[in-house]
Amino acid sequence: MQATGFMSRSTPPHLLTLVLVTSLAAMNMNIFLPALPAIASYFNADYAVVQLAISGYLAVTALAQIIIGPLSDRYGRRPVLLVGLGVFLAATVLLLLAPTIEMFLAARMLQAGVVAGLVLPRVIIRDVVDTNEAASRIGYVTMGMSVVPMASPALGGFLSGQFGWHSTFVFEFIFSAAVFALCWADVGETNPHRSKSLLRQFANYPELFRSRRFWGYALTASFSSGAFYSFLGGAPYVATVVLGMGTEAIGAYFAIIAIGYLIGNYFSGRLSSQVGVTRMMVSGCLIASFGMILTLILFLLGMAHPLAFFGPTFFVGMGNGVTLPSANAGMVSVRPHLAGSASGLGGTLMIGGGALLSSLVGALLTPESGIYPLIFIMLVTTLAGLISTAYVAHVDRLVLAEETGAGRLGDQTES
Repeated sequence: MQATGFMSRSTPPHLLTLVLVTSLAAMNMNIFLPALPAIASYFNADYAVVQLAISGYLAVTALAQIIIGPLSDRYGRRPVLLVGLGVFLAATVLLLLAPTIEMFLAARMLQAGVVAGLVLPRVIIRDVVDTNEAASRIGYVTMGMSVVPMASPALGGFLSGQFGWHSTFVFEFIFSAAVFALCWADVGETNPHRSKSLLRQFANYPELFRSRRFWGYALTASFSSGAFYSFLGGAPYVATVVLGMGTEAIGAYFAIIAIGYLIGNYFSGRLSSQVGVTRMMVSGCLIASFGMILTLILFLLGMAHPLAFFGPTFFVGMGNGVTLPSANAGMVSVRPHLAGSASGLGGTLMIGGGALLSSLVGALLTPESGIYPLIFIMLVTTLAGLISTAYVAHVDRLVLAEETGAGRLGDQTES
């Protein structure tokens, strides 16, 4: 394992640097959400058009991850991370100066360069430590950045209310400039064995496609995060229409799932290196499934109260916090020479699948359907994550049996 110094370009980045760059990428997804009505009014645009700043951005980030991963395998983690952050800085300036909604949305799509801050930290960690230790460190990184979804919408609402919607992006620019400077000074290259051709790197994707373990880890991560994206797509509607909650109350209850995620990541950081990634994933999926089963039981019993819905989401968040660091560490460990590509492809599956589930929930929820479409979709995705984890464990047993058999055959041959 390589030594890690702070503010040195000759050693791997400090864990704090990885937390901050991941936090920036997470913050960009939701800090401006409270300002959406003001943005629609400013540009005299339909709210549905302005919402492309969310759905369109998710789609672009999903596609960008497919490119960023192989680029980092070919050219290195440091240059790709710095270029991604640089594109984000430039896009934020263009967004602030945009005279029309079309230019605003175009700049918003360019902000997807910051997704390098989601893809590369877990790859950098896997470059320098083994799988179980990587899961532990990824847990600490995501524990640090999990505070952002709790705080950034409130911060964005305050800034927008006091200084106008532009102020949220001014804050983003200042914060991202500071993170860029930190990465420039602290992020050393961790990929000494770069591929010789970018085309060859893309051509290696079929090797990942053929890996049963990669698909097991990737599907576990996608289904687990899919429950969270389904929640994001349906919870505001459920809270407003079904439960009759006000805006301030919704914001407070939304913190429950984020607190669960924070605690789950803490346990990942403490336990993954001792317990192992497969057991952590099984535990996390069971915790999340328990949360959704509890929600279903409470509503079937007629307890239509905000706590009956939001309370059990604590377990969904906690389950994701336990599952995702191990699933992500597993994805980038299956083919170490394709770690960047694996991280990018896995991230695309997670965000792309999340966007689809979020849209599906939005289409199914009606005043007549009530909360049940959201409950069932979240429950099915958590159970699907558990099945995917069981598949990984099954493949691991097969691989171990094959290796044991090959070892015995070798012993017999030598004797």
